[in-house]
Amino acid sequence: MRSVALHSTPSMLALPATLRSTLLIASLYPFRAATTLLPPHQIALASYTATTTYSTMAAADSADAQAREGGGKPMLARHRAKQEAEAEAQGQPGAKSGHFPLSYKEGLSQWWAGISPAVTENHVLSFVPYLRQPPTHTQTGGKPASNDSSMKVDTSGGKEAQPVMTDTETDPYGPRMWHSDLVPLSGKNRFLNEFSVERLEEETQNNLVMLHGYGAGLGFFYKQFEPLSRLAHWKLYALDMPGMGRSSRPPFNIKAKDREGKVNEAESWFVDALEEWRIKKKIDKMTLMGHSLGGYMAVCYALKYPGHLNKLILASPVGIPEDPYAVNEAMPTEAEANQLAAEFAESGTEGVGQQPSTNQKRPPPPRRPYSKWVTTLWDANISPFSIVRLAGPLGPRLVSGWTSRRFSHLPAEEAEALHDYSYSLFRQRGSGEYALAYILAPGAFARSPLIRRVQGVGRQYLDAAHSGPEPDGAAAASGKAGADVKRVRETGVPVVFYYGDHDWMDVKGGHDAEEKMAAERRKALENATAEEKRMENGDVKVQIVKKAGHHVYLDGADEFNDMVAEEMRDVEARQERLEGAR
Repeated sequence: MRSVALHSTPSMLALPATLRSTLLIASLYPFRAATTLLPPHQIALASYTATTTYSTMAAADSADAQAREGGGKPMLARHRAKQEAEAEAQGQPGAKSGHFPLSYKEGLSQWWAGISPAVTENHVLSFVPYLRQPPTHTQTGGKPASNDSSMKVDTSGGKEAQPVMTDTETDPYGPRMWHSDLVPLSGKNRFLNEFSVERLEEETQNNLVMLHGYGAGLGFFYKQFEPLSRLAHWKLYALDMPGMGRSSRPPFNIKAKDREGKVNEAESWFVDALEEWRIKKKIDKMTLMGHSLGGYMAVCYALKYPGHLNKLILASPVGIPEDPYAVNEAMPTEAEANQLAAEFAESGTEGVGQQPSTNQKRPPPPRRPYSKWVTTLWDANISPFSIVRLAGPLGPRLVSGWTSRRFSHLPAEEAEALHDYSYSLFRQRGSGEYALAYILAPGAFARSPLIRRVQGVGRQYLDAAHSGPEPDGAAAASGKAGADVKRVRETGVPVVFYYGDHDWMDVKGGHDAEEKMAAERRKALENATAEEKRMENGDVKVQIVKKAGHHVYLDGADEFNDMVAEEMRDVEARQERLEGAR
């Protein structure tokens, strides 16, 4: 959720406070137009290595790289250092840089260069240890950034990436195979971008699948790929969620009429794609890890498609607590959603939901103290990335207001690469981002809170399909086969919650979920058979990552990776125990 760019939109309240101020500052202080238009640069992905002369890219052949060799710093780091030095000179040590560290000229240069998402993703992955030339397919995002063409799928020859092998001479934890792929799904323009790491010369017995947060991409997990692929017999996958990252960007259309149906359809838009991907990969069970919105969708997946998880790892997931306003707030209307039609040339005239019926009378929900323009933008389903796209040459400067703070703790070159990667994704044509207004209300509270549903994780029935991400209740218990027939049900899935010690996501949501799931476990064991008790595998725990905020996997990468590796070893131990209990 926080890995998005601006706060001038309905989705902005789901973002960090520093970025939420972006639109407000922009509205209060008018932008000055740049007077010099810099020439465009030729961007190429040769041998899957980013090479460009664009000044804000941290590529080895860039001007900033030359400056670093002489003791200089990359662009964003230079701005921070300069402004912090000025603050110290004024007796304000430790003051942070301005709202938008990128200058107008540098922002215009980045916008004009239009570096492609494939190039920026490749550059981020080049920081993975022992991976000198990361593989990067160019079937999507291979062209300079454009709202119209850069994310169209190109399946013509020569766009695929060949796997890269690292041997034991260059990789002390090898041999390993690294691969970038675009996985086709059923339907029109449905593809998932995938990056995987596989250990060679040994059989794959377990799979870890990682889902990023709102508006981000698989490249944000660059600090996890190498350490977590050291474990024997494990294969790692990271996916760009549908309509985000470098996955294809089909039109996002909601056809349901009622409130619950709209939420269900928005959630299923993501989890159905994950299930189809799992089937195509012939994965029986996996350990699923999701960050923020990815964590929310991981819970939804566990509810709708039970029986396919060994463990659920939720890194600062959004949508767990309940808020009275969020669960009663009106959904986006058809007229409001249609304002986005201009961004979808191929979306036709399909409606996006209908206005709720006014025949049903109920007391108005308690209002949260949000200004009218905030709730109006949110309900109109204007995404934060719409602002980046509409800002044109000012887009990179606006994005720098977030990236300069979000990645300030990282080495300068990595922070620079993540800024470029973020902007190249943020400016792409909108798609999956528009699901947010159907899933969350202003304030980042879920319209259908997970705290109402999380008790069903690991306790779903396995003998019937589920129409949506809802827990099986008393009605399901009676079943079509009759109450006298014993139905097959899951016997628990271990769940781990991670929060940063200064996370804006409230850890109380994790503890409340822990209590609710523990109560469901006790209830299940009361009526369990002897076999079900032997096979019981459910437990929940909440852990804190030190010196980390919402992006726990980046802020506290070393501790986070150690924790996840321990959970992966725990999966192996549980498998051995359960096999002996059969």
